[in-house]
Amino acid sequence: MIDHDRLFKELITTFFVEFITLFFPQVMNYLDSDSITFLDKEVFTDVTEGEKYESDLIAQVKFQEKDTYFLIHIEAQSSAEAEFNRRMFTYFARLHEKFVIPVYPIVIFSYDSPKKASISQYSVTFPDFKVLEFNYQVIQLNQLNWRDFLNQSNPVASALMAKMRIDPQDRPKVKAECLRLLVTLRLDPARMQLISGFVDTYLNLSLSEEIKFQEEISTFIEPIQEGVMQITTSWMRQGIEQGIEQGIEQGIERGIQREKEMILRLVKKKFGIINSDLEVDIMALNIDDIEALGEALLDFSEVKDLSNWLGEIKKIN
Repeated sequence: MIDHDRLFKELITTFFVEFITLFFPQVMNYLDSDSITFLDKEVFTDVTEGEKYESDLIAQVKFQEKDTYFLIHIEAQSSAEAEFNRRMFTYFARLHEKFVIPVYPIVIFSYDSPKKASISQYSVTFPDFKVLEFNYQVIQLNQLNWRDFLNQSNPVASALMAKMRIDPQDRPKVKAECLRLLVTLRLDPARMQLISGFVDTYLNLSLSEEIKFQEEISTFIEPIQEGVMQITTSWMRQGIEQGIEQGIEQGIERGIQREKEMILRLVKKKFGIINSDLEVDIMALNIDDIEALGEALLDFSEVKDLSNWLGEIKKIN
């Protein structure tokens, strides 16, 4: 099971300023970005239903050039929930009551369905007058088009494109574009891993999609190709290491076999039918050589290049 709450909280906490900048640039006009403090989770009890709820993320921030503060409350919601708008109001009211400072409420909906626009308001009205109209900001990812974020130099865009509205046939392309954007950001290794792990979790491709994904990578310019290949290689190594730790040797073998089959299909896609001896040589490669072939294949222009490369590998081994 995917721990959606943890993934989104880790992403937004790590890239909080980038998150606000991407979706609410107007807030950056008055938010002091050097004053951000994340508060402990608040626990709220629904007295009518007897259930306890935890707020996802609360940041205390300062107004620019002022000595006053406000809260930014962000809820990450991975499933549709009846009367969620009422719960958002309850959070707001109790936070406002406890801290006695303004609260800026945001919810990010990451579910795949329903696709209709979500409610962003809670109100209490009577026939003769309106008692309450509470509004909160909504980011509904399945309402957003990933193509609109392709040129955003923002790590949050690189991650969240993986959860936006994507046609099934575009999944490999979106994954490749997420990583292309990520490589251009030149983040430190820890943050790079956080984003790439987020993307890989939500765009877990089938074998046929993996082949299309590799084809997309081959269209990138050389430095970007290399950076993306390094990320995908690290994914494969992590999967194998996790398998070793869990003692799942058969699962590891299947993973390596799948990688060999994918490389072989890429070779045939590029050169057409190849000599059966070359096929045998490819399937006999170890995991390190398969990874190396995946990168080297981008530079091959004819079958002879592949044959020469395999010959050199045989000499080394």
